[in-house]
Amino acid sequence: MDQNFPRMSGWKNGYDPAQVDSFFKRARESFERRTPQPGDLDARAVRTVGFSLVRNGYHVGVVDAALDRLEDVLAKRSRELLVAQSGEDAWVQELTRAASSLRGRLVRPEGERFATADTGVIGYDITEVDALLNRINGYFSEGRAMSVDEVRRALFKTRKGQRAYDEDQVDAFIDRVVEVMASVD
Repeated sequence: MDQNFPRMSGWKNGYDPAQVDSFFKRARESFERRTPQPGDLDARAVRTVGFSLVRNGYHVGVVDAALDRLEDVLAKRSRELLVAQSGEDAWVQELTRAASSLRGRLVRPEGERFATADTGVIGYDITEVDALLNRINGYFSEGRAMSVDEVRRALFKTRKGQRAYDEDQVDAFIDRVVEVMASVD
């Protein structure tokens, strides 16, 4: 897992190299242990990590792609550990539980899946979020093809107030979707 990321050039900001290097060192240590220890990094920690932006920092897109790969590896490892400890049925039950927790929001009527942003507050375009949720629902309920990267890379236009969903609610839901999808792939 040794990383050698390219740096941003000119006046462009990138991720703080010291923070990125420290995080990937910790990830490597967590991954190389035969048995997980308290405090080890997991797929959720990788998905939610944030780095400061600095001049001449690491290239954001390249680091993000490496984080996606790391998240997938850790999700797969977690699944393998659960199967080894508790059996395939336990993993299927956990996956079914996690996926069913998403269903309630996926089947709500369009425009009512999340709270709207407060007046004057920026949020995500309701129509675009609903379109993605319709695709996600098709993935879970009808087996339609969709990759976890499509969900990870989803971008929404911003709107204000009643034309927008609350960003924090949408982001938290998308994180759970990614968590479930990454554990399947």
